Amino acid sequence: MAQSEVRGEAPAVEDTMSLTPKTTDTPARSGRRGRGGAGGRRAGGPKVDRRRRRRRVLRWSATVLAVVILGTAGAGYLYYQHLNSNIQKGKRANGDDSKAHRTAPNAAGQTPLNILLIGSDSRNSKENLKLGGSRDHVGDPPLGDVQMLIHLSADRKSASMVSIPRDTRVHIPECKDPENGKVYPETTDIINVTLARGGAGCTLLTWEDLTGVYIDHWMTIDFAGVVRMADAIGGVEVCVKQNVWDHSTPSQRGGSGLKLTEGPHKVKGEQALQWLRTRHAWGSDLMRARAQHMYLNSMIRTLKKQSVFTDTGRLTDLAEAATKSLKVSEEIGTVKKLYDLGMEMKSVPTDRVTSLTMPNVPDPNDPDNHVVPDKAKADRVWQMLRDDVPFDKNGGKSDGKKDAGKDKSAKKPSLDAARLGVLVQNATRTSTEPAVRQRASAIGQELVGKGYARAQADASGSLAEDKTVVRYPSADLEGDAQAVAKALGIPMSQVQKSTDVSGVTVVVGADWRTGSAYPKQSEPKAGDLPEGTDAVNASDKADCMDVYKPYQWH
Repeated sequence: MAQSEVRGEAPAVEDTMSLTPKTTDTPARSGRRGRGGAGGRRAGGPKVDRRRRRRRVLRWSATVLAVVILGTAGAGYLYYQHLNSNIQKGKRANGDDSKAHRTAPNAAGQTPLNILLIGSDSRNSKENLKLGGSRDHVGDPPLGDVQMLIHLSADRKSASMVSIPRDTRVHIPECKDPENGKVYPETTDIINVTLARGGAGCTLLTWEDLTGVYIDHWMTIDFAGVVRMADAIGGVEVCVKQNVWDHSTPSQRGGSGLKLTEGPHKVKGEQALQWLRTRHAWGSDLMRARAQHMYLNSMIRTLKKQSVFTDTGRLTDLAEAATKSLKVSEEIGTVKKLYDLGMEMKSVPTDRVTSLTMPNVPDPNDPDNHVVPDKAKADRVWQMLRDDVPFDKNGGKSDGKKDAGKDKSAKKPSLDAARLGVLVQNATRTSTEPAVRQRASAIGQELVGKGYARAQADASGSLAEDKTVVRYPSADLEGDAQAVAKALGIPMSQVQKSTDVSGVTVVVGADWRTGSAYPKQSEPKAGDLPEGTDAVNASDKADCMDVYKPYQWH
């Protein structure tokens, strides 16, 4: 109960009165008069009126605020739906999935994340045609001229990026176009045609076939998308050691049109696209990949410095540009999932981001125009990705030494060796070498000699696997698979559960083309990259591109 605001008066039931709003000043009840007597003001009149007005204002304010909040939420929801509708989506894989398997979880149960970024050369829009290319290619299926795998470590403390030159000759598995159902038979060709053989899902399968790395998602971006993203970010700083002009010359037609003076420059819009497309001025397609790595590294540094999430205008521009520019695999086809993915990538320290180009050598069949993987060196890179070993040496001592497969406790076999059926498959074929004849039979006989009397070779044909593995279909056969691996000297990290097999299966990969005992593998360590990878770290702000002399100007 509240005391009367007028001195000397008895307590009044003020709260009860306040429940009934009044619009006029009516006489007070008997015994509730002010000092002026019956004809004076009602007790406490001025202050009571002010309280009533305040309550009316508060009620109106609350109502207006509720309308604003609901309206803003509605508008936010509609804008969120608008952004979602911008995103184009497609199937993750356009065909039978390869034999690539996810990396085993680390001690904390985390797994790496692999995303394939594809730059399309599509001319099938007025915007793209204006930005580059000949009208002769309008209507043609797009080619994947830029292909880069982004690997986020399981603990999200490091990131690795690998480019494959567009003119790399590889084995391309069978692919199916998800839009028209057309089936493209397996073949050997340069890797940039994979985008035209059923879309990004075919490019993903080809990468998995080549590397053995399981790829979670893909993203594609075209010419117009690059321009929109560069503008939304506000420009990306690049650097050249000499004046550069990438234009047609008497000996080489074409060119991106990039023209810059010596030193650092912030490029955006069409100039950013020119930087990414420049090839002749850098001297080769391999150097173009280096320039692209430098651009991405600089973009990462730029995004880390920007307070984009407190700048509504910049955030809106970036959201619009990203959702309009990217086509993604359906598992990440929402704004929230793309945002979460961006946050994971942004959390990686700059000095823990390293990019490189796949080690390669001239293609024996067309050395002037094509390349093939430098097998031993490329396999080392793929192994580091599969085993989640960082490309840099800037992490803690434990980085690159965690292999969940080594911690796998041995299970007791369910059957005696003599009673266990074991299938041996020949997967020694590579993109450059045919399968070793009778390889499955040779390893099958080796198992028979070790007591596995029911081991036999699979006569269904040769496969292609970079690394030898032992697969089993269900938990009750895990101990048997481990025992087979131990008999052949295969590491426990290469024993995998798989629904692709019906029993214990030894898949003899390209890493075991000769000999009866599995060759001991040297385990890569953090930063233990093979020579010739041309690795670039994102923390290197001083990196500049050398300009091929015919494209220097004064």
